[in-house]
Amino acid sequence: MDVDAYSLAHRRAWDRLDYLSTRSKLTGAEADELVMLYRRTSQQLARLQSHSPDPELIAGLSALLARARGRVLGTRADTWQEIGRFFSHRFPAALYRAWPWWVGVAAVFLSVSAGLAVWVDRFDSAREVLGIPEDTRSLTAPGGAFETYYSEHPQEAFAAQVWTNNAWVTAIALFTGVLILPAVYLLFMNALNLGVSAGLMADAGRLDSFFGFILPHGTLELTAVFVAGGVGLKLGWTLIDPGRLSRVEAVARQGRATATVALGLVGVLLICGFIEGFVTPSPLPTPIRIAIGFTAEALFLVYVFGMGRRAVTEQAKPGAESSGDHLTTVTQPTFSTR
Repeated sequence: MDVDAYSLAHRRAWDRLDYLSTRSKLTGAEADELVMLYRRTSQQLARLQSHSPDPELIAGLSALLARARGRVLGTRADTWQEIGRFFSHRFPAALYRAWPWWVGVAAVFLSVSAGLAVWVDRFDSAREVLGIPEDTRSLTAPGGAFETYYSEHPQEAFAAQVWTNNAWVTAIALFTGVLILPAVYLLFMNALNLGVSAGLMADAGRLDSFFGFILPHGTLELTAVFVAGGVGLKLGWTLIDPGRLSRVEAVARQGRATATVALGLVGVLLICGFIEGFVTPSPLPTPIRIAIGFTAEALFLVYVFGMGRRAVTEQAKPGAESSGDHLTTVTQPTFSTR
């Protein structure tokens, strides 16, 4: 099956179904049309799932059918159920589909940071090129700015500040990715800051303190930045190479996936902010603080590659639908007509 041609042929009917499912009032003819389009789209989704499925197209049709099903049955989706489905299916599936992009960003980012750290640590020319003062003891000394940064403000206020700042950075990385260069610049500046800090702390013989303060929260926090950068760049690449879809359709589809990731990362960054505000500056032994950070990272990766892969697999199964039941079981529509 030519999935793109099939999608193009039925796009108008799907748009009509979407329109009818969001209207507050329907005439009798419109109600009948809604049921007919619902059944037909359900059959088309099942066919797509059994013939070289496109995961993003299937996800979009599944969401459309979920909305239409609620309209047909005269019921409203439970808010908490929708939130649960977002975090159990949509968000992890979007992360899993984009993993080659953000893992690639992570590899390049960490390589650049490590290279900069070695340069700053071992070569005096680095300070001149980067404009770093000769005396950086106020930053690197015990009790210096690097360490006090995490404890100079009340924990609750600091956690909220960190959450807000990180959410802003990831949002910029996600949505400037469509232009590619701004996202690359943002990622490079973050890699530069991390690499310079690591190099200065290494030069002062205090790498143990550097990792003790960075790893508890930074492991998951940097992963969120990698995800934002990778998904943003994927959006930008879709604009350059839309594949067999039109450029508008391809970007719109990837844009919806990007918005899903952006919304989900708010929760991830909330956890990062909590760890940075309450765990990183805590009096807990360094190995325990680092273990907490590694545990959070491990749970995130299990979430992506376990739950995310399972969600993508379920969407690709013939007959699967995000709302659960098939429309063929609906015989008595109960919505109001005018």
